[in-house]
Amino acid sequence: MAEGWLRHFGNRSIEVFSAGTHPEKINSMAIQVMLESGIDISTHTSNLIDEYLDYDIDIVLSVCANAERACPVFPKSVKRMHKEFDDPAKFSGSEEEVIGFYREVRGQIKDFTCKFIENLDD
Repeated sequence: MAEGWLRHFGNRSIEVFSAGTHPEKINSMAIQVMLESGIDISTHTSNLIDEYLDYDIDIVLSVCANAERACPVFPKSVKRMHKEFDDPAKFSGSEEEVIGFYREVRGQIKDFTCKFIENLDD
């Protein structure tokens, strides 16, 4: 969801890569709630973060605790930022409760990424 919002708010002015320490297929409920906001993430992928170690990356933004702890070392010039969100895929409850939690996290990520993009030049 973070990649979707960053691409949306970045409006092609930034290049966004999505990676993880244990990348997985995009969750169908994440796809569903992002589509509700008009953003299609169904074709997005999450690659292994090690694939990007030689890229000229300015900022590494991690959004879960595990990624922050397990993220490899990037060159000194890379700015590292961390903002943790609850993982809605780990939430349990009825289907209605789970989708509601996905929507809640989607909103949190939306707010954060919007402010992040607004403050890139600061």
